[in-house]
This record gives sequence, C-alpha cells and structure tokens, in this order.
Amino acid sequence: MIQIADIREWRTHDVVDAGGRKIGTLEAVYVNTSTDEPAMATVQVGLPTRQRLVFVPLDGAVVGPGYVKVDYDKALVKKCPAIGTDDVLPAEDEPAVFEHYGLTYRPGANGERQLARR
Repeated sequence: MIQIADIREWRTHDVVDAGGRKIGTLEAVYVNTSTDEPAMATVQVGLPTRQRLVFVPLDGAVVGPGYVKVDYDKALVKKCPAIGTDDVLPAEDEPAVFEHYGLTYRPGANGERQLARR
C-alpha cells in the first residue's frame, strides 16, 4: 500500500495506466475520511489551455521512477467526472466518482464525505 507521506512526494509526476500510457500529472491526494489512508488522486489532464482534474482510485497503485502507475485504463480515467483545476469536488458529486469505477460509496455515519483532500 502507498503511504500518504510517500504519495505526496509524487505530486507533479506522471500518472500512467497499467499499460504504461500516460494519463496526466498527479495533482492531489484524497484520503478516506474513515481510515485516513490514500483513496483517490486527482490527475491533471487536457490541453494546456483546457485542463481539468479527474479522479482515479489509488487501490493497487505503485510508484516507479518518476511515475505513479494506477490499475485503471487511461480511457476510463479520462471519462471520470471532472472538476476545474481551481475547483473542489462538491459533496453531492462524490458518489458519481465512485460509481464511475464501480466502487461502493460509503459516507460517514452522520453523512460525512468519504473523501478529504490532503
């Protein structure tokens, strides 16, 4: 498992899919609010004048020299619900990110968000 202290050091490095195809650049790490473990990352994708951030789960991710490799295909990641480079994921849009990857969304007992940016 990637430790949160380690993954923060990889910001601005390439994010690649299992086949080694570059998806984009690691922008931020989001932790699971229940465990405080890295759960998702935002990846900066798009043309220099039209960039956006997409989310990708970090389960099964590994780091290599200058890259973070995720277990999800580039095409799937690029179709994930996106936010602007200066935006924050609205709480009501959080379940859609999990649904996109076929993951179960589990908010806190009192309805708290499952993800928090670190």
